[in-house]
Amino acid sequence: MRDEAVAAAEQLNQQWQAPQQAALVQFWMPSSNRRFRGEVDAALASHSARFAAWLVCESTIISPEARPALTQPSRSPGWSQASFISFRPDMTREAAIDHWHSHHTRVAIETQANCEYVQNLIVKPLTDDAPAYDAFVEECFSLEAMTDPHAFFDAIGDAEKLSANLEAMMQSCAGFIDFNHIDIIPTSQFDFHHLD
Repeated sequence: MRDEAVAAAEQLNQQWQAPQQAALVQFWMPSSNRRFRGEVDAALASHSARFAAWLVCESTIISPEARPALTQPSRSPGWSQASFISFRPDMTREAAIDHWHSHHTRVAIETQANCEYVQNLIVKPLTDDAPAYDAFVEECFSLEAMTDPHAFFDAIGDAEKLSANLEAMMQSCAGFIDFNHIDIIPTSQFDFHHLD
């Protein structure tokens, strides 16, 4: 969720939707069928003015470090950059996915100091008014990366590496992302595994 803990990262925000997302919630469910997710939809509706939902295919590229068993909600260290992306309109979906998975994944790992990286390819919207994104990405960073590009781009004390990593990342993103239809929000990440 967007809270005071990540206020320093607001300069990294990119906005397409208005109003923009204030929080995101992820569930593992046996079925995404509307009939069988009624309790989840009801819970989301009771805590928000509006919500949208998508069915995604999750791919964990960098897994968070093993955490001890939880007995209460826990805020994860650092912060999470949540990116809701659309593919370039001049590319086929297949070509965009190929660039993302075959090229960009390596670039994202090599040019950033991300300690968690999860790619979610959107399979289909689950709510009628869900914005038409193609994918959702979660990347977690240290708190310092909210305000220090060197910490974000894995280039502490190295201006030349920062410039090279930033350029490589931006070129790769431009290879498949539609920058006119993207929402990037800084969030605090909370773990509710104890509720299982």
